[in-house]
Amino acid sequence: MECLATFDTTHMALLFEKACRARGLAARVVPVPRELSASCGLACTYPCESEATVEEICREKKVEVAGFHHR
Repeated sequence: MECLATFDTTHMALLFEKACRARGLAARVVPVPRELSASCGLACTYPCESEATVEEICREKKVEVAGFHHR
């Protein structure tokens, strides 16, 4: 299963991807799926088994996440 973090700004999506990759996580910027939002936003995929690490990264780097989703 893959998890997805959504963001309100491009800056936060890119910061999230960079911070995750620096910790060795396979993060990738993707368009937000239409079923989650009609806006033209960005999201990042990451391994679901890394959720605790991802939340820690967001706190440490002050990454503002609009939402976390499983797909």
